[in-house]
Amino acid sequence: MTNEMIQYLLSPAVQIALIIGLAEIVKGFGIEKRWIPLIDLGLGIISGIFVYHIYFGNDTVVSVIIGVALGLSACGLFSGIKNIIGK
Repeated sequence: MTNEMIQYLLSPAVQIALIIGLAEIVKGFGIEKRWIPLIDLGLGIISGIFVYHIYFGNDTVVSVIIGVALGLSACGLFSGIKNIIGK
């Protein structure tokens, strides 16, 4: 039962929701909105390394790639680029 709960909590959808939530908390500290995609990307990479490398024992490169995908999914690839460029 506990192992199944951990698997659900570590699912990519939950990780993305946590990244979005943490980014909203960071926004509350007065960080400019245009930096949120980079924060999402950083949180995604950290999450990918922690969950997929440390917990599941995957290769580091694979874990970072999964983390990048999580971070980009959290911020939205196109809206993130748009916010960084400022257009």
